[in-house]
Amino acid sequence: MSHYLGWKIRGFYDGKILAIKDAFLPQDCIFLDMEIFRQNIRSVGQHMIMYDKTDLPANWNNFDNCIAANNLRSYDFKNNFKLKYPLGTIHILLSILGQNHAIPIPKNAISPLLYTDGTFKNQFNYPENCLNWLDFLGANNANNPLHAVFLDRQYSTYELMVELKDLFSKINVIGGEKRGGDKIKLSDSRGNITNIDSLTYQLKPTAKSQAETFLRMLADKTGWTFTPNNWSWGPYQTTRFKKGSIKPGKARYNALLAQNPISLAIISRNSIEYTIDENDVL
Repeated sequence: MSHYLGWKIRGFYDGKILAIKDAFLPQDCIFLDMEIFRQNIRSVGQHMIMYDKTDLPANWNNFDNCIAANNLRSYDFKNNFKLKYPLGTIHILLSILGQNHAIPIPKNAISPLLYTDGTFKNQFNYPENCLNWLDFLGANNANNPLHAVFLDRQYSTYELMVELKDLFSKINVIGGEKRGGDKIKLSDSRGNITNIDSLTYQLKPTAKSQAETFLRMLADKTGWTFTPNNWSWGPYQTTRFKKGSIKPGKARYNALLAQNPISLAIISRNSIEYTIDENDVL
């Protein structure tokens, strides 16, 4: 979105912490890879968020400014959980943006685009569902950028495994031989802020360096320019929220949405994760 539309990255949100650049408001931004349950905030995501399409909560219009993959097909937990979206948010964005922009996909870009959200695993674990969604997203159209990712025969299966192995290795090196080289960690398991300096409210130098190294690696593979000035590393306004989970159930789901959560995701048959804004910041 930065490369093709000139968007600027003003902050980050992980479900527990919101870090947004000073002088900007959440409603100024578009949240990517997270469905925001606020009518005045725009977002794009790929999670299952609807419980029962035949009996929607009264405040369901809070998602009016959200492009949610499963909502596009009215897929809900009760009736369609096995059919839920199996790809990444990047693939929705490619399909949408590809309607108005020519987006070439070089051979080196395929491995990171299959790595995202474990797409390469889902292809082989759930082939029927993946094929169904690729058809819905128009991947069979040669002008769709997804065609080059999934349909062009640029790699043998063996070559793709080698490319993924090389990508994993690069991410591991970026992370200092630890997991997470492809992530910016905003909070720990208790919701405490990490990697943002408590005095300057800037992203800590080690976290910034790791993020920029990862972005440069992706830019090299995809051809999408990493423009440092388009990325805000602080100073941030930071807000801490309450994150929790419940077991799926109609009554529990309705009670949760009555609390007006910021975001939620039905991540499995046993868990709905959610974020509550106890101080009415959003």
